[in-house]
Amino acid sequence: MMTKKSLGWLLAALVLVGMGVGSVQAKVKPPAVGQAWPDVTLTTPRDVAQRAYLGLGAVKTFKITQVKARVVVVEIYSMYCPYCQHEASNVNRLHRVIEADPRLKGKIKLIGLAAGNSPFEVEVYRKKFQVPFPLLPDLDFAAHRLLGKPRTPYFLGVLIGPGAKTRVIYSKLGVLGDVKTFLAGLSKAAGL
Repeated sequence: MMTKKSLGWLLAALVLVGMGVGSVQAKVKPPAVGQAWPDVTLTTPRDVAQRAYLGLGAVKTFKITQVKARVVVVEIYSMYCPYCQHEASNVNRLHRVIEADPRLKGKIKLIGLAAGNSPFEVEVYRKKFQVPFPLLPDLDFAAHRLLGKPRTPYFLGVLIGPGAKTRVIYSKLGVLGDVKTFLAGLSKAAGL
């Protein structure tokens, strides 16, 4: 029979095991600037216009290297993240500024990766915040795990290079800040 004291010890042990205490878990971190982009498979948007924006055909999944751009900005977000919701208008502004600038349009593309969100949740977020760029569901956290399980919002800038030279040029937790300052730094890092 379990006593209150033994039940307390059992619960404490379960909490510690769940936190990874005493285990040999490697600390996975998001890719840092200069690192190669991980081999992440993403779900292709159903919408034809969004596929065209990314330069993709009618495939079910794709790799970041298939996006027709020089740089892809990936926002890892969640529909339930209040910081992501607050940042949505700024990320939309980033998209508008890129699309209005002939030097950047077609060279920098944005995608949102919805960590733990279903296609339904992605559509709710898209409609509520009027997001103009592709948002991709990651219901089972598969891509999120490969990207180091970052908290949200997390922004990654990926320079698409020939062959295996695709690398991270921006990696940051939190808000973008001033859009023009962000774009200036990203453009400089990408050599645009």
